[in-house]
Amino acid sequence: MTRRTGVLVAYFAAGLVVAVTVAPLLYVIIGGFRTTGQLNTDPTGLPHPWVWQNYAAILSSPSFWGFLGNSALIAVIATVLAVGLGSMVAFALARYTFRGREAFYTLFTLGLLFPLGVASLPLYLWLRQLHMLENPLGVAIPEAAFSLPVTVVVLRPFMRAIPTEIEDAALLDGTGRLGFFWRVLLPLCKPALATVAILAFVVSWNAYLLPLLVFNESANFTLPLGVATFQSQYSQDTARVLAFTALSMVPALGFFAVAERQIIGGLTGAVKG
Repeated sequence: MTRRTGVLVAYFAAGLVVAVTVAPLLYVIIGGFRTTGQLNTDPTGLPHPWVWQNYAAILSSPSFWGFLGNSALIAVIATVLAVGLGSMVAFALARYTFRGREAFYTLFTLGLLFPLGVASLPLYLWLRQLHMLENPLGVAIPEAAFSLPVTVVVLRPFMRAIPTEIEDAALLDGTGRLGFFWRVLLPLCKPALATVAILAFVVSWNAYLLPLLVFNESANFTLPLGVATFQSQYSQDTARVLAFTALSMVPALGFFAVAERQIIGGLTGAVKG
């Protein structure tokens, strides 16, 4: 009975978390199929009739696709930089022995606690001095830097768990350290690499503060900034704002849903390591 009660409590807690998480998303998505008048009359009702013009107007808007392209470009650059540099750092911290190695790893671990808001002013001044305002790299490079700590923390246990016998065999076959890293270690760490890549991509896609600091021209806005601009411009058209918000969530939600198993597998391996 005690075990059954525990299972029921666990299912109830899981269902409650799912309801709290999914209900706002469903409200936004379904609200986009209604008119503002319907929302004002019955905020929690279902569309009657279903209005497709809101989503059609957003999908036919060049500004939406411009915001989407800017977000995709910045997210891809930030992900490539974070995974590429983070894997090199994790390799050095996992497979090399040198003085201060654990101190460097602790520094990256503490980086998980460093909020972007604290660095916003000095980061803005630094980017202005480097003439990187209104430049996608001005957003992508700092985002990659803030993704480095979690990348190193996830990848290092994976790389340390690779048996040294595999490395010794590769060295005997004539493969150098870099060859072992590129040809052997990275393929064996694919679950962890997929995990950190997904996390870096989603974090960059949803970033708001950093693009807000760097971009002033609407042509350079990412989707989060585009949503805020659209809400200000069409504040009276609640249904269209909900449709725009729902469409802006679709790429990140879809990407995260498809790669969910990779994320769980990568994080599980990191904890075991």
